[in-house]
Amino acid sequence: MNRTLPPPLLVVTDRHGAPRPLAETVRAAVAGGARFVWLRDRDLDREARQALALDFLAALTPLGGHLVIGADIALAAETGAHGVHLGGAAGPRGIAQARAALGPDALIGVSAHGPEEVAAAAEAGADYATLSPIFSTASKPGYGPALGLSALEACRTLPIPVFALGGIDATNASICLDAGAAGIAAMGVLMRAADPEAETRALLRTLGG
Repeated sequence: MNRTLPPPLLVVTDRHGAPRPLAETVRAAVAGGARFVWLRDRDLDREARQALALDFLAALTPLGGHLVIGADIALAAETGAHGVHLGGAAGPRGIAQARAALGPDALIGVSAHGPEEVAAAAEAGADYATLSPIFSTASKPGYGPALGLSALEACRTLPIPVFALGGIDATNASICLDAGAAGIAAMGVLMRAADPEAETRALLRTLGG
């Protein structure tokens, strides 16, 4: 636990509704300074996800960046990704399985939808968690009402970094850090940006990165 993460921006992929190929968007974000990417897009077939993972690693690794694969421990191991990002339902058993498969230095992240879920992930040995939705967002429907900044404040004393996710952009990113977040996780604001490289730079400036 408490491995060094590449703060403060986690890029979360989502090709749906994006105006360009996903690989192009992620490479633009990396050119803009992003060094931490979560390959989500779980509806893609395995071959396509593998190709994207290798493409992202080729962009990130020379810059000291990190890639985590959403939910697929085997694909993370196969591609040499830096870790895996698990759904909240994975629980302690899923976290333990990921650690056993990927080793002690792998990054194990968990999606959480309340401070108590962050606490459980920390107890089970996760390295970081995303907490969502902090603000209302069209990109993360189905998770109930926005949690608000108070949820981040409730995580201040927990022993793993928390990345705020949901409805976050350059106008509100810094207040998430003020509320206790280690960083932000950005999906729609980057995936559907007219200029992902410029948007990434703007987010990082706001975050002090």
